[in-house]
Amino acid sequence: MELEEMQSDRMKVLQLDVCSEEQVNRAVEYVNTHLDDSQRGLWAVLNNAGVSTFGEVEFTTMETYRQVSEVNLWGVIRVTKALLPLIRRAKGRVVNLASMYGRMGNALRSPYCVSKYGVEAFSDCLRYEMKAWGVKVSVIEPGNFIVATGILTRDIVATTADKLWREAPPGVQEDYGHAHFDKQMALMRSYCSSGQKDVQPVLDDITDAITSRRPFTRYNPMEPHWWIRMQVMTHLPAAISDRLYF
Repeated sequence: MELEEMQSDRMKVLQLDVCSEEQVNRAVEYVNTHLDDSQRGLWAVLNNAGVSTFGEVEFTTMETYRQVSEVNLWGVIRVTKALLPLIRRAKGRVVNLASMYGRMGNALRSPYCVSKYGVEAFSDCLRYEMKAWGVKVSVIEPGNFIVATGILTRDIVATTADKLWREAPPGVQEDYGHAHFDKQMALMRSYCSSGQKDVQPVLDDITDAITSRRPFTRYNPMEPHWWIRMQVMTHLPAAISDRLYF
């Protein structure tokens, strides 16, 4: 709605559910219709749709794993595949929003990490294939921007926590105990008020990935301590990062 109100003749706005094959196909038709020259193709696609959640593995339902990956992973693949012929014609760009949690795991975040690890793998494989076509594939790996995006809020944490405990099997409730569960939920509440408040670093990296003659394979808009943690967890033996962070 806000984008439509800008009334720019350089921008077309289309609402899209990335989980719907039908809507994605209609979006491709819409793009084709509004290109000045469809034979020249489409310069770039930016896959930014994403959802987040949390919960320890034994408290997380299979349905939750499916829902998160349906948006974060299969949505990226679905939209990219649909638009790839147009991108190839333009020798253009595919830019995928992953996360620092696409490169390293964390307790309570397995549904999100699983989906973002998948985005990283898909992007790498696509990059290898697209090299012959002159198409550049980049991944943006934002750090903690929860405050800026509102993807998780204290209200969301409270609602999700209630659902996690209520739907957990009785044996899991008994083994973990409410004290442990409440402690983990308190960690998530504190996480909601942390992180960077301005998304401009992410926007700058997206712009570079789309417009630069030589875009990076990966961009890391994140606070220094998260960047250091990611390097430790991806480059050093797991025994070291496990001792430092868990």
